[in-house]
Amino acid sequence: MIVGKRPGQPVELNLEVVAPVTSLCPCSREISDYGAHNQRSHITIRARLRSGMSPEELLRIAEEEASCEVFGLLKRPDEKWVTERAYDNPKFVEDLVRDIALRLMREPRIAEWTVKSENFESIHNHSAYAEISGHNDADQAR
Repeated sequence: MIVGKRPGQPVELNLEVVAPVTSLCPCSREISDYGAHNQRSHITIRARLRSGMSPEELLRIAEEEASCEVFGLLKRPDEKWVTERAYDNPKFVEDLVRDIALRLMREPRIAEWTVKSENFESIHNHSAYAEISGHNDADQAR
């Protein structure tokens, strides 16, 4: 979603994306001899921009910081790659938002940001949720 506001001031541009990703539980990986449980996650990134940035750029950040991307259709060899990639990159919900926040803090085109993640647990009857917000000083972001 792209939202622009102009209440008698210069245009304020806000960008929001929701990225479906996979996260793999670091705890279950550590204690299990045979694997780990995964969860589908929805990461929401909202950014107030100083200058142009595409929604795809924010989606890419979310996908790169997740345990793995999700895909609509996979062949068996691709499923192997996805599960092994997630296994090699386990993340708790708080790791997801923190790692994305670190990327956004270095982005000079972003003035303010919020990152939210909901992990739809696969073996628990609840979801896990984390949220972090911040702002980038014009001189600080790099």
